[in-house]
Amino acid sequence: MKLTRLAQLGAVAAVTTLALAGCASTSTPESTTSESPTSSDVEFTIDPALSGTITAGGSSAQSNAQTAWTTAYNATAKSVTINYDKSQGSGGGVTNFLSGAYDFAGSDAPLTADQTTESEALCTEGGVNIPVYLDGVAIIFNIPGVTELSLSGETIAKIFSLQITDWSDPAITADNGTELPAGTITTVARSDGSGTTQNFTNYLAATQSSVWAFPAGKDWPVEGNVSKQKGGSGVVDAVKAGTGTIGYADHSAIGDLDAAAVVQDGTAIPYSPEAVTATFEAAAVDASNGVAGDLSKTFDYSKLTTETYPIPLVSYAITCTTFQDTTQAELVKSYLGFVTSTLGQSVAAKNAGSAPLPDSVLADAAETLAAIK
Repeated sequence: MKLTRLAQLGAVAAVTTLALAGCASTSTPESTTSESPTSSDVEFTIDPALSGTITAGGSSAQSNAQTAWTTAYNATAKSVTINYDKSQGSGGGVTNFLSGAYDFAGSDAPLTADQTTESEALCTEGGVNIPVYLDGVAIIFNIPGVTELSLSGETIAKIFSLQITDWSDPAITADNGTELPAGTITTVARSDGSGTTQNFTNYLAATQSSVWAFPAGKDWPVEGNVSKQKGGSGVVDAVKAGTGTIGYADHSAIGDLDAAAVVQDGTAIPYSPEAVTATFEAAAVDASNGVAGDLSKTFDYSKLTTETYPIPLVSYAITCTTFQDTTQAELVKSYLGFVTSTLGQSVAAKNAGSAPLPDSVLADAAETLAAIK
């Protein structure tokens, strides 16, 4: 038999209380509630009879959410093993998916046009990008004696392109209304192909083209006084261990590090799930790769306001709609169906600090997943 949604809620509440208390997140983990579903909920029923193994990996930004989703999903589907390798980063995840090693890839950037073409050998129609996770790129810093920092987009671009190299620079003073202690700035960036890098450089290239002379992409483009680290955890660890360091990472991964508020139209905007949701609603634009069911998004940064967090991050599950093995197709449909349900998004929000995706996106994801065979 299949469990009802209310039965799932009880199981998830129990498992998140017991098993997720130790998960790293930006807020204290809580159990999911057992509130009655609303008419706008995107529901999904897990079949407890399913068994098998899902092999996936990629985005380190999804790491905490994947841990929470797996634990919650396994409260019902006890015979399904989900192996998600966060060490690969988005670039490695996509590479392994295209080689056939992964059932799905986690990636903070959708497939490129060339990768979509390449995926036809694996997926017939081509791979689809399904949004599963919404968060923001945090600008993290470690400056002795400084716990609050505001930075405009222009200042951020100049720091990360090494045009500003000291914390007492007048531009930083202007952003904060006071001079910071003098000291050398050390930027920390990803050494691996990273969707977080893609999202960060998307913002810089789109909004600061007068000072940021590099293209957007998964590979960090700036050489010089840059500490390059593998994975989001590597960046976080290097910023934390250093002095006068600044880096970027998915907000759910930063632990107790401080993050700068990003100045937009004269207003300093700290990260919050609400501000990221506002960004998605105001600025997300469909960018389908042409494959039926693809849900790729891009951001129109000209639509940012003083209520939107300026550096959003949408992360995807990249998979096929046609599998060579129907058993694997059913497993992926089930797991990603839970992830993109209202309940699955609530699990990620409570245990990884992410922002739930809008119901309209979840409904579109349900349609895409329903077509998997």
